[in-house]
Amino acid sequence: METGNSMLGSLTFYRRVLNEQVFSSSRISGVDVGTIETVGSAESRLPTFGHGIAGVMAGWTVSFIAAPVEHVKARLQIQYAVDKSKRLYSGPIDCCTKIARAHGLQGLYHGLSATLLFRSFFFFWWASYDVLTRLLSSQTSLSAPAINFWAGGLSAQVFWITSYPSDVVKQRIMTDPLGGSLGDGVRKYPRWRDAARAVWRSEGIRGYWRGFLPCFLRAFPANAMALVAFESVMKGLPE
Repeated sequence: METGNSMLGSLTFYRRVLNEQVFSSSRISGVDVGTIETVGSAESRLPTFGHGIAGVMAGWTVSFIAAPVEHVKARLQIQYAVDKSKRLYSGPIDCCTKIARAHGLQGLYHGLSATLLFRSFFFFWWASYDVLTRLLSSQTSLSAPAINFWAGGLSAQVFWITSYPSDVVKQRIMTDPLGGSLGDGVRKYPRWRDAARAVWRSEGIRGYWRGFLPCFLRAFPANAMALVAFESVMKGLPE
């Protein structure tokens, strides 16, 4: 999962709201933030904890868009029949139609709670991004784009280290049969903990980390470049 426009846009919005309405030193001291100039000052900078909270809020916001997309994608990816006529879904539209017909909107959003939990780990992504950005800015002579590159790539890897087991469980839930008139089998994981326990029983601790290495290695270049582009655009925009 790489950074996307909707996630970065939400992140920027929540950063600004938290900085102006929650963490602003002028607001905390009882002074109307609109009466003094704080832009660019050290006092107006969002703390690391605020960046983490903004990341969580952005992750939750985007989950309502991403959850049904990831759900459909997951179901299409486990159709292994070589003969396409034996597959339950002929494509994403057919998958959405059949799930909605059998289970309604709730069926399309199957796995939403697992997605919200997974994206709660955005806290570690954006908090570590802020920490690394500050560290590289103060301890090295790297240019701004180089700092964004290294901080973006390394923070994405921090995110996957902390979140990967929850992503494995989320995938189990999203590929679990929905049952009913859909005719795809019998549901096995009615709750998140049922899927988590199933991973443990079948593969032990290693099951939560299956496929981690390729994901971990891909996270650095993909997100490093995305953050360089994002920060460059943001610096070019008016305050």
